Amino acid sequence: MTKPDDLQVIASEAARRLGVSIKALRLYEQHGLVTPGRSTAGYRLYGPDDMARAGEVVALRALGLSLAQVAAVLDGTSESLEAALREQQGVLDREILERVRRLDRLRDIQSGLARGTMPAGRELADIAGSSRDRQRWPGISFELPWPWAGESFELADIRPLNYIIGSLGSGKTRLALRIAESLPGARFLGLDRVAADNTRAALHALDGDADLRQRVEQAIVWLMGDGAERSDALAMLLAAFEADGSGAVVVDMVEQDLSQPTQEALIAYLRLRAALRARPLFLMTRSSSILDLAAVGPDEAIILCPANHSPPTRVAPYPRAPGYEAVATCLATPEARARIARRPETA
Repeated sequence: MTKPDDLQVIASEAARRLGVSIKALRLYEQHGLVTPGRSTAGYRLYGPDDMARAGEVVALRALGLSLAQVAAVLDGTSESLEAALREQQGVLDREILERVRRLDRLRDIQSGLARGTMPAGRELADIAGSSRDRQRWPGISFELPWPWAGESFELADIRPLNYIIGSLGSGKTRLALRIAESLPGARFLGLDRVAADNTRAALHALDGDADLRQRVEQAIVWLMGDGAERSDALAMLLAAFEADGSGAVVVDMVEQDLSQPTQEALIAYLRLRAALRARPLFLMTRSSSILDLAAVGPDEAIILCPANHSPPTRVAPYPRAPGYEAVATCLATPEARARIARRPETA
């Protein structure tokens, strides 16, 4: 006979079945969206009802809802769900049009072959395309700047969400600048963005663009629903992310002046943007809240600048993968990052 406890699973198994991280489950619990039971030893236990509830949360998050919006939908409010479904409908409509375009090109190529005309390689690459869950942008290559010795560096394909990480003095800022220079239409957002005068000027310019201001405000509301704290630093980042255009955005130390809850909400928001084919982002970071190695997905890439100045390399987010331990060593808690970023004033 099956015992009740046999129908319950611990948090790690629940996360595996749901396809999320344990950290995500804890976040759902903190916001009151799931309430797992406890074993006699104090471990969280997820029964069938808990798993069903958590599954609803995961599905709603995949549609682009903030935690506050998820809570509202689960309480019976449909407004946020309707908006999310409209957004998903738009994404699917665009995918259908793109697939129809590629189908027309395939038929043209087949007709050409029947007439004895071979297609160009670019035409074949065009119809091959990329699936939505593996969106890529054309690769780039360039010679590495100092402190490297001019070695050739190539990003064969570009993911929607890319992290640049390395120890102090590893050259990661120079690499980020070179990536921004090599990508058409890319923008580099340096640490000068947090200077008071620059922040005021940027926010003043934002006031002059009503559409962008509205998009930024909508994003802030979403993030606050996930626990973020409103700030000028956050508004500056969102203005860069939400601005018109398809060029990549490369950000120096994305966590600068953002609290831990804000960092966690921001990366969740950016992952949802990545799923919707938004512009590619390159985020320099040393924060474990921004780069949670256990949560890195297929639309994300980690670029490590080694401390010994050997060429940068991509690192898989799995223990024992080459470079994994170096990446983990570079990451610091949000509290440590905040302490490093703000030197104490001297008398």
